[in-house]
Amino acid sequence: MAAEATGRPGGERVLRDSLGEVRVPAGVYWGAQTGRAVENFPISGRGLPRAFLGALGAIKAEAARVNTDLGELDPERADAIARAAEEVASGLLDDQFVVDVFQTGSGTSTNMNANEVIAARANELLGADRDDGPVHPNDHVNRAQSSNDVMPAALHVAIAGAISADLLPAARELHAALAGRAVAFREVLKVGRTHLQDATPMRVGQEIGGWAAQVLHGVERLERAVAALRELPLGGTAVGTGLNAPPGFGPRLIERLVARTGLDLVPARDPFEAQGARDACLE
Repeated sequence: MAAEATGRPGGERVLRDSLGEVRVPAGVYWGAQTGRAVENFPISGRGLPRAFLGALGAIKAEAARVNTDLGELDPERADAIARAAEEVASGLLDDQFVVDVFQTGSGTSTNMNANEVIAARANELLGADRDDGPVHPNDHVNRAQSSNDVMPAALHVAIAGAISADLLPAARELHAALAGRAVAFREVLKVGRTHLQDATPMRVGQEIGGWAAQVLHGVERLERAVAALRELPLGGTAVGTGLNAPPGFGPRLIERLVARTGLDLVPARDPFEAQGARDACLE
C-alpha cells in the first residue's frame, strides 16, 4: 500500500501505510517501509557496501528502461526512475540507505529502501511532491521485480564486478611480478627451511616461483568464482515463476546489464535454485 504523508511536525514526515503511522525525518528520500526496517533491525550499525548499492541502482535503472520497451511504463515516468536510479548507482544517494546489513533473509527491507528513495527522487525530478507524485515505489520502481530476484542478482553483479575489476587485475599483476622475480633469482642458492629448521639447499627463484604458482592458482579460483556468479534470477519475481513480469523481461534486463558491466551474465538455468540457494556466492 502507498505510504501517505499527513504532516511534518517537528522536522518529521508522518507517513501512513497499511500498518498505521510511521514518523521519518523530513529531509530524507526514504519512506515508511524503510522507517519500519530501521526500527526493526538496529543490530550492527553497518549498512550495505558501495559495490552492492551500485549494482542495485544499475538493476533498477535498467529495469525501468526494459519496462518502457515492453510497454509496462510510460517513457516520462520511466526516465525519471532511471535517472534517480543512476544517482543510486553512482553513489550520490548512499546516505539514504539506512537499513542494517543484518535484516530479513530476502533483503526486502533494502529493496524497499531503494524503491522508496528512487520513487521520491523521481517524483522530485518530475517537479512533484516526494510522497505524493506519479511514481510509486512498488507499482513503478519495483515493477516486474521482487526482493527475491533483485537482491541475489545485485549480490552476484556486485561480487563478480568487484572481482573482475579490482581483485583479478591485482592478482594477475602480482603473479607476473613474482614470476619475473623467480627468473631473476633462479641462480641464487639459499638454505631451504622446514619445521622451523634449516633443510636442504634450494634456489631463491624456486621459492619465489612457488609463491607465483600459489597466486596463479588463486587467479584460477577467482575466475571460476566469477563463472559461478554469472547466472542471475531476474524475471523470476517472488518465487521463480515470473508472476507479474511480462514475457522476456528477465533476459532483456540481463542483456542490458551485460552491456553496462562487461560481465558475462546469463539468465539462471533454474530460477528456483537461483532464488532459493546462495551456493554460487559460497563457492
